[in-house]
Amino acid sequence: MAISIIERHGGWYDIYDERGKKQKTVSETIGMMLGWSTHFFIVQKGSWYDLYDEQGKKYKTLSESIGSFISITGDTFVVRKGSWLDTYDRFGKKINTRAAR
Repeated sequence: MAISIIERHGGWYDIYDERGKKQKTVSETIGMMLGWSTHFFIVQKGSWYDLYDEQGKKYKTLSESIGSFISITGDTFVVRKGSWLDTYDRFGKKINTRAAR
């Protein structure tokens, strides 16, 4: 299954697949939705980033100390830490660092 959209309804996040069929509903108590891509999504809860798969199962937690979330696309996401942009893969491994402009 690939995530096509995640919608918030009341106190819930509904995860829809590429056919527009609702696959999973998770409580918004998991945290604030930051973004999603085809195979994962990221929420922030307190000073932590939690990575979830397309089934709504948390598989990785990263400290907010890695930087401020910027964007998510494909199988990567970007955070800004000071004057640097760090790119992480969907498993939470840093794969690139470059200077921010």
